[in-house]
Amino acid sequence: MNIELLKQHINSYIKNMKSNPNEFQADFEERKQMIDYYQSWSANKIRKMSEEDVYEYISQLWAMLIWGNKQYVVDKILNDNGLRNYRTMLADLVWGKDDIANRWVKFRKNIKGMGPAMISEILCKSHPKEYMLWNRRAYVGLNYLGVENLPRYDYQLSGKVYKHLCEVCKEIAEEMKNTGLKDTTLLSVDYFIWSELQVEDNLSQIYSKKEKTVEEIEKEQPEAVEFIHDDIRDKIRDIGQWLGFASSIEKKVSEGSKVDTVWEATIGNMGRVIYVFEVQTKGSIDSLIINLLKSLNNPAVQGVVAVSDKEQIKKIKRHAADVKDLKDKLRVWDYQEIQKVHESLEFVNSSINNLELVPESFG
Repeated sequence: MNIELLKQHINSYIKNMKSNPNEFQADFEERKQMIDYYQSWSANKIRKMSEEDVYEYISQLWAMLIWGNKQYVVDKILNDNGLRNYRTMLADLVWGKDDIANRWVKFRKNIKGMGPAMISEILCKSHPKEYMLWNRRAYVGLNYLGVENLPRYDYQLSGKVYKHLCEVCKEIAEEMKNTGLKDTTLLSVDYFIWSELQVEDNLSQIYSKKEKTVEEIEKEQPEAVEFIHDDIRDKIRDIGQWLGFASSIEKKVSEGSKVDTVWEATIGNMGRVIYVFEVQTKGSIDSLIINLLKSLNNPAVQGVVAVSDKEQIKKIKRHAADVKDLKDKLRVWDYQEIQKVHESLEFVNSSINNLELVPESFG
C-alpha cells in the first residue's frame, strides 16, 4: 500500500472536514446510529428473530439500495434458507467465537442470496473496530492505494482474503488515528474511502485485465471455485428480476430436471414462458446436456442457456451440435459477461431507486 498517497488523502479529508464541519458531524452521528442498531442484535436476539425482524435488519443495509422491493429480497432469502437456519447461521457469523475466516466461509456455504457486500456490511456495523465493509467502491479505493491481489469478483473473496482486507483497513485506520482523527473505526474508513479514493481511472480499469478460465482460477485459488457456481447462479437470478422476470434458483422445471436459475414471464395470450440457465464450472458436460434436454420436456421452456467460461463453452457447443432437440434452443453465456452485466444493472437500479419515484409498498 502506498502510505504516502494515503497520507495525502487523509490530509485532504481533514481539510474538507474543517471546511464542512456540520456535514462530517452528521456523518459521525449516522455511523453511531447504525453501529448502535446492529450491536443491539445480540446472538440470542438474532436467534429469536421473526420474519419481520429479518426484514428490518436487512432492509437498512446499503447493499439493499439496488432493490426497489426489499420485501422480495428478504422473502427470497427466507424461502431459500429457512428462518431457523438463517437465524442460526447469522448469529454464528456475527457473534461466533471461531476465526472470522472460518465463519465467513461457513456462512457463504450455507446461506443463499447474500453476497460479500451484504455480509461484510453486517459485520462492519456490528464490529466496526474489527471488520471492514467490502464492495466495488472499496475495491476501487484500495486498488488506487496500490493494495495488491484484490478480489475483483465475489467468488474470489474467501474467508482468508476478507480477513486480510480487514487488516489492510486497520492500517488505514491507524494512519487516520496518527493525524489526530478521533473516529477511526473501519466504518469510518469506509466513509473515507468513498469520500477520497473514488478515482475515475480506477473505475474504468476494473475489467481491463485478461479474464481467466475456471480451470486457471482453480489452480491459483482452489477455494474460490466452490463459490463461482453459486455466485453466478444468484447473479443470473438478480439480472432476471431487474429485467422484470419472476426469477428463482434451484427449481424443478420438468421430471428429472432441477436447474440452477429460471426466468419466467406471462406474455399476453401466449401464456407462461420459461428460460432455463445451467451454470457449468466443472464436472460432466454430458450431464449438463442431459439436464437441459430434460428441461425442454416442459412445453413452457422456450430457451435454455449454458453458462460457463470461454473454453468450456466451446466444448458445450461441440457436444450439443449433434443433439437434434437441443441445438436450436441452446444459448451460451460467458460467466465473466454476467459479472459485468450484473454490476451495470446494479448501478442503474441503485441510482434509480435513490430517486424514490415509486414507494416500496407499491411493489
